[in-house]
Amino acid sequence: MRKHTRAALLCVAAALTLTACAAGKGGGANSDAAAAPGKDEKLTLTVWSNYSDREYEEVTKALKTFNQKFPNIEIKHEGSQDDDKITAGIRSGNTPDVALSFTTDNIGQFCSSGAFQPLKAYIDRDKVDLNQLTPAVQKYTEYKGNRCAMPMLTDVYAMYYNKDMLSAAGITTPPKTLDELYDAAVKATKKAPNGDIEVAGYLPTMGFYANRPTILAPTFGAEWEKDGKSGLASSPGFTEMMTFQKKLVDFYGYDALERFRAGLGQEYSADHAFHQGKIAMMVDGEYRTAFLKAQAPQIKFGTAPFPTSKPADYGTAFTTGTIMGIPKGAKNPGAAWELIKHLTFDTDTIVGLSNAIKNVPSTKAAMESPKLEVDEQFKTFIDLAKSDKLKGNPVTPIGDAHIKAVTDFSVSYQSGKVPDLAAGLKEVDKNIDDLIAKSGK
Repeated sequence: MRKHTRAALLCVAAALTLTACAAGKGGGANSDAAAAPGKDEKLTLTVWSNYSDREYEEVTKALKTFNQKFPNIEIKHEGSQDDDKITAGIRSGNTPDVALSFTTDNIGQFCSSGAFQPLKAYIDRDKVDLNQLTPAVQKYTEYKGNRCAMPMLTDVYAMYYNKDMLSAAGITTPPKTLDELYDAAVKATKKAPNGDIEVAGYLPTMGFYANRPTILAPTFGAEWEKDGKSGLASSPGFTEMMTFQKKLVDFYGYDALERFRAGLGQEYSADHAFHQGKIAMMVDGEYRTAFLKAQAPQIKFGTAPFPTSKPADYGTAFTTGTIMGIPKGAKNPGAAWELIKHLTFDTDTIVGLSNAIKNVPSTKAAMESPKLEVDEQFKTFIDLAKSDKLKGNPVTPIGDAHIKAVTDFSVSYQSGKVPDLAAGLKEVDKNIDDLIAKSGK
C-alpha cells in the first residue's frame, strides 16, 4: 500500500472549511443510518482509491466480490485518487460514494471536519462487533470517539536485513537492541578510500524511504502527547530517537551521507537501495516482501522486529493502513456502508486481497485463516500484528501537519543546523499546539 509516501498532504486550511462545503445527499452527523438498497434496486457505486497498476486490478477484483451479495449494484472503481482529490471532490460536491485513503495521518481531519460521515448509526443498527479488529486498528480509524472510517488491510513495519551482508560482517543474528543495531551498521558499512560510502549498514537520514518519525517512534517508546498537548520535548523516547539517528549520521558524516543518498534509487522502483545491495538493514512495511521477490530475487533477506533500547519493548511495531469512509455528499450512503462492511469483515475477500498485494489482514479471523499465505518473511508481520505492542499514528485535527513538523525538525537537527535538541523540540511542540488551537477542533 505504501501509504507513508503515496498519500498526498491535505491542506490544513482547506480541511478546516470542509464543514461549510455543499452537503449533497448523504446526510450529516446527526442523520440516521441510510437503508441498504433493495435486491431489485439498480444503482452504481463510485469508489475512489489511490491504487494503480497491478494493485488497482487486484482491488477491483476484491470490490467485485460484493456482487455476490448485491448483484444489482455496479461498482465503478477510479484509481489514482489521493487525499487532495478526495478533499477537492467534497468541496465541489463531486464526491464518490466510498473513498479509500492510503494514510491514517488525516483521520483526525476527516472525522472532525465532517469530510467523512460518522458510522456509529450503521454500526449500532447492524450490531457490528468492532472487536473483530485489533485495538490499534480500531484506534486509527476514529477520532475522539467519532468513528468515520473502517479499515481495508493493514501495514506493519519491521526490520529487513540482508543475510549475506550481515554474515560477511560477522553478524549471525539480526540486532535486537539499539547498541547492537549501531554496531551492526558500522560493521556492515563499506567506505571508499576517500571516505565516500559504498554500502551503508543502516541509512539514518530521517524522511528517506520508511525511516520516518511516525514509523520509528513506537520502537523508541516515544510519546507524541502529554496532558492534551504536544509532548515531544518531555518524551525521553523522542530524545533517544533523535540522538541515536544523529549518532549514526555523525559516524557516516552528513555530507558523505547526502552524496550517497542522492545516488540511490526511488523507493518503489527496482533500483531501491536495498534491492541493489546498497544498504544492509532498513525499516519497511510487509509489502516490501513482495517487491523484493519480484524485483530482486537475488537478495537473501530476513525480517525481524525493529531493535529497541529496552529488551521488554522488543516486538513493538508501528501500524497504519488503508481506510474507507463515506464522504460528505455521497449519493448512495446506505449502499456505500454495505460495501465498506463487506470489505472490512468478509474473511475470504480480505484474505484474497492480502495474498494478492501482500498487506496484513485487519481482522483477527483473516489473520487466522488457513487460506492466508504466510512465508517466513511475512510471518514476522503477522506475529507483530497479533501482538499487544502494535501502535498507530498520533491522531490530531490538523492532519499530518504535526508529523511534517517533526520530520522537518529532525532533518535540520541531523544536519547540524539545530544544535540544541531540547530547545528545538520545545519549539516544535509550540508550533504544533498553535496549529491545533487555530483549527478550533
